[in-house]
Amino acid sequence: MRIIGHRGARGEAPENTLGGFRYLHDLGVRAVEFDVRQLQDGQLIVIHDDNFQRTTGRSQHVESCDLATAQQFDHRHQWQAWENEEYTPHLTDVMACLTEFEHIEVEIKAVADEAAAERLILSLHNELKGFEKNATITSFDVKILTALQQHHSHFKRGLLVEIPLGEYAIELAQQYGCCQIGWKDQLATDQIIRLTQQSHLDISVWTVNDVERAKHLQQLGIQGLITDLPSSMLRSLSL
Repeated sequence: MRIIGHRGARGEAPENTLGGFRYLHDLGVRAVEFDVRQLQDGQLIVIHDDNFQRTTGRSQHVESCDLATAQQFDHRHQWQAWENEEYTPHLTDVMACLTEFEHIEVEIKAVADEAAAERLILSLHNELKGFEKNATITSFDVKILTALQQHHSHFKRGLLVEIPLGEYAIELAQQYGCCQIGWKDQLATDQIIRLTQQSHLDISVWTVNDVERAKHLQQLGIQGLITDLPSSMLRSLSL
């Protein structure tokens, strides 16, 4: 089981920032998950929310923003003691930080319609060139998975599940040509993990910050543990 830093290491460093990804690298972790959204000017940035408010203190909707504006926002709003500025990162700059990473889960946030999914996927394929072996594109949004399938994407893809779909989620993952499912921790029962494994799909579980829970999931044989606290998991788990 690999430890995967959630949004870098969001419990230990500002989330989805270059500094957070470097922090994770310096811990010795080589697996990461982060979020991607497309700006009004078509550029791809790494951010979870659809507004900059929570992480920067600036109320601005992401999709109505351009790159020049986005890169003025410092994501240390909840990390006042963090030394270096952490401006909104472009996906290109994030990937340049991750050249030594073995497993990269690129979560694409939901889009408005099929046309938006098409635009995003075309840009994404460009940005991820050279990472075909270690990047997996994940999403809750089947519009994204559909666009990947229609473009015969060379990248692995995964379905993210946060509502209790049960076995239907496994059918959906297979329908969209996914190689993995990312189960929300509360949905990752022993039974659903076994059923997923029997369907020959890899499993990541998010977000796991409790060590005893992590040990149990390790015993069940999941592939990836997505956590806000990678240093705690490194200390506590035998990997």
